[in-house]
Amino acid sequence: MLKSLVIALFTLTVLLAGTPGTADKPAKDEKWKPTPIMRTVVPDEAKVGDTVTVTGESLSKANVAEVYLTKGEDNYKLQVISQTDTELVVKIPAKVKEGRLRLMVLTTGLEPQFLEQPLIVEIK
Repeated sequence: MLKSLVIALFTLTVLLAGTPGTADKPAKDEKWKPTPIMRTVVPDEAKVGDTVTVTGESLSKANVAEVYLTKGEDNYKLQVISQTDTELVVKIPAKVKEGRLRLMVLTTGLEPQFLEQPLIVEIK
């Protein structure tokens, strides 16, 4: 009898410990998403108001929420004119300072991330 009671209590303890509460459940993100990668930018020199075309992989709206030019603490959000999985056309905003700036994307999903890209645009 005592042995059965101990086994029952042990089983109950294991079952209760293995059942996570709602606070313990991680947020469920969508399916795995590929990382956006920018490969080329044309032209690589631009002025305020110009558009540049970026080609790469996984650049669709499902993966890229926003596009920026960045240099240190200075970040400039670009207007997206058109967007496909392999191409982005973006417009250089009026407030961008002259210089060499790197392209950066903000990913989509429950935990968006800023990802600097290996491309530079020179603003004249």
